[in-house]
Amino acid sequence: MSKLRLSLLETIRIIGNASGCHQMPERSFFYKGKQFPVCARCTGVFMGQITALLMPVFRIRVPFPVCVSLLGLMGFDWFLQESGVRQSTNPRRLLTGFAGGFGLFSFYIIIIRALTRKTQ
Repeated sequence: MSKLRLSLLETIRIIGNASGCHQMPERSFFYKGKQFPVCARCTGVFMGQITALLMPVFRIRVPFPVCVSLLGLMGFDWFLQESGVRQSTNPRRLLTGFAGGFGLFSFYIIIIRALTRKTQ
């Protein structure tokens, strides 16, 4: 594995750890026998955040109620798992994490647009 790839994976692991990712093996994906640097939900969150950052490039605006709904979806999955009502799965964690990350960064974009409009 190249030094750049190892450095990137280590950076993701450090960011995930600092942001509260538990990095539990049973809640993480593995590729070629190696554990992802963050859990399945945080993998989804990172993917959702990156996707949300691309939306302005394509002039796609996500409405505020959609942002809240997407964040709520991730929170609801976490709540069901934490309360013991239903055990989540890694694919579901990935999807709800993606939804939450996308919703959060889309909300940030709404705020940035509103602030830049007021300063012009």
